[in-house]
Amino acid sequence: MSNFLTPFKKFLKNKNTVTIICIVIGVLTLVIGYNYRVSKATNLVTVPYAIKNINKKTQITKDMIGHVKIPNSLVTSAKNILTSDKDVLNNYASYTTGIPAKSLFYKELVMKPEQMPDYAFMNMADGYTVYSLKVNNKTTYFNRIRPGDYIDLMVQIRDGSTITFGTLVESVKVKAIKDDNGNSLLENTISGGTPAAMLFEVEDSLFDLLKKSEYVANVEVIPIPRNASYTKNEGATEVSSEQIKQKILENCVDINS
Repeated sequence: MSNFLTPFKKFLKNKNTVTIICIVIGVLTLVIGYNYRVSKATNLVTVPYAIKNINKKTQITKDMIGHVKIPNSLVTSAKNILTSDKDVLNNYASYTTGIPAKSLFYKELVMKPEQMPDYAFMNMADGYTVYSLKVNNKTTYFNRIRPGDYIDLMVQIRDGSTITFGTLVESVKVKAIKDDNGNSLLENTISGGTPAAMLFEVEDSLFDLLKKSEYVANVEVIPIPRNASYTKNEGATEVSSEQIKQKILENCVDINS
């Protein structure tokens, strides 16, 4: 066996042989690495694109979406190309610009419904009205309350030295929060303004009650944040205190036509 391996040992001890082997291994490594990078760069992935012109603020439907294969390297380098239908379908073209036909979908051109400035008024059910409550940094707990949260509305009524304080409305969903320029303060980004209005979609009867509270002296409606569980396990939006409701209504007169 030893005699059998002797020629190989002599072969490997030859410096020229070792040099050639190292060069061959190096070249093979470079070739394999290059082929891997080329293959990865030219690997095609399927992404959605706009079949037709999509005007700004338009909801993106299935008939507007086509599919095309592009190099994976383009997706990786661009970083803002949307690659899945779920990131596009039923969302909206940006309110600042539309999406041209044959264009890919880019993150900055596609917005979720709650990111749209008029989200509170979109798809509003019959018998409902958007109510706007005046707020500020303090009453929003410095942006602790965000769109999509379910909160309570409490009322403080001052009558001389007597103060009545209690929950008027339970489990009402915040549709949007606007700054003083009408820009939306979104869930994860801030428009840069100060919160000025909190918007809710409520039944007409509740809108009537909340609107009347604005004109009754010494009555203040205060938003009260709850925890994540309160939002997750949303309850019915309803008036929780008939006593407070009556205190508001007794100071108002309805005029029937």
